[in-house]
Amino acid sequence: MEARFNLFDSPTAAKIAQRFYNVSSVLDRSTLPKTLRELVELRVGQINGCGFCVDVHTKEAAAAGETALRLHLVAAWRHSTVFTEAERAALALAEEGTRLGDHGVSDGTWAEVRKHFDDDQVGALVCLVSLINAATRMNVIVRNPGGSYERGMFAALSN
Repeated sequence: MEARFNLFDSPTAAKIAQRFYNVSSVLDRSTLPKTLRELVELRVGQINGCGFCVDVHTKEAAAAGETALRLHLVAAWRHSTVFTEAERAALALAEEGTRLGDHGVSDGTWAEVRKHFDDDQVGALVCLVSLINAATRMNVIVRNPGGSYERGMFAALSN
């Protein structure tokens, strides 16, 4: 399967991709753990059916120290015992923030997020869920397939 369109062939889309990459680098400087960020991005990629995003965030999570067991159970996190309460709150926020049309983010999920994360981390989580949703949608629209991601391949996008 090939992508139907390479966003990097469009000057405008390439500039936006560069800005996305640079905005996401701000999250690297937050106190939100890298492994948690990758789990959240992986879950959003799964929900939105983005093979490329699942590829990227599975590999990045493994490189950050995630175990194969936890990576395999992200799709069924509600029925798993390997995630902390804080991780479960973040994954619930990821799901509800991705499926806004269903019912939005519930008060219960919001309360759990607030219980486990400080203001800066909550802000980082909200931005993370929003950014990965935009990225997954771009990749799904152009049918960017999973399987070809190599760690560091986007480093050239940094300022």
